[in-house]
Amino acid sequence: MREKLNHLYVDSRERTILLQSLVELKNQLIQQGGYGDCVDELIFKVANAPVKKMKIEYV
Repeated sequence: MREKLNHLYVDSRERTILLQSLVELKNQLIQQGGYGDCVDELIFKVANAPVKKMKIEYV
């Protein structure tokens, strides 16, 4: 069975907030003695995600 893929479209401001939040989460995990490897993978994916230009129509 195939895994369901989810796509998240964010603007540059939301992307910055998302990256800052992930870095804060990683720092909290490290302070608590946990591993931040899974958060590192998410940071890498968000930072290297392709930029897709979309036309947005407001109704």
